[in-house]
Amino acid sequence: MGAPTIDELTLAEEPAAWEALGFALDGESCLLGGVRIRFTGSGSGRGIVGWSLRDVRSTELDGLPTTASESPPPAEGKEAGTHPNGARAIDHVVAMTPFFERSVETLKAAGLDLRRVREQPTPAGAPRQAFFRLGREILELVQEPAEIVARAGGPHRPARFWGLALLVEDLDVTVRSLGDSAGEIRTAVQPGRRIATVRRSAGLTVPLALMSPDERAQAER
Repeated sequence: MGAPTIDELTLAEEPAAWEALGFALDGESCLLGGVRIRFTGSGSGRGIVGWSLRDVRSTELDGLPTTASESPPPAEGKEAGTHPNGARAIDHVVAMTPFFERSVETLKAAGLDLRRVREQPTPAGAPRQAFFRLGREILELVQEPAEIVARAGGPHRPARFWGLALLVEDLDVTVRSLGDSAGEIRTAVQPGRRIATVRRSAGLTVPLALMSPDERAQAER
């Protein structure tokens, strides 16, 4: 068994809302890099409602709705190309947990590859993040701030999916193409990168961020 990779993400979103943002759809789904995004409509929940993983030891991922996939990954050169809006892949999937150590250990036991723990707060006040490599994509597991844990009923709740960050070819071009649907570009936490968010007015329920490639590496070419 190899290291786990993402086959599909299921979003309780209307396909038309994503198509209006410049994503190329195939029926009620689209490909972002090697990952299929399947849209099941707003009546099926909210945001990211599940995913399927290849080569995972267990589908018990501390509350993250998970199924095991036996579908092979796309062959070399068969991954999706760039979408009309410039998006080309998933950079990372974001999940939140009220009990950081429990979630980290559960994900490690299922075979997910923990690369590092960042012991610095995010701009939103989350105190720690763990980063798991899933092929070309990353799962960013974020510890909920203490006030949110207390307000929501304590640390015994399960982990939950929160949002997506997409890699785009040219962030400036993408943000201009989205007009009022995109927020301002700002410096990302990741060194050498920039980020912009898709506004709620775009009609999505999943928080969606757009990220530049590592601009330091591009400048060195």
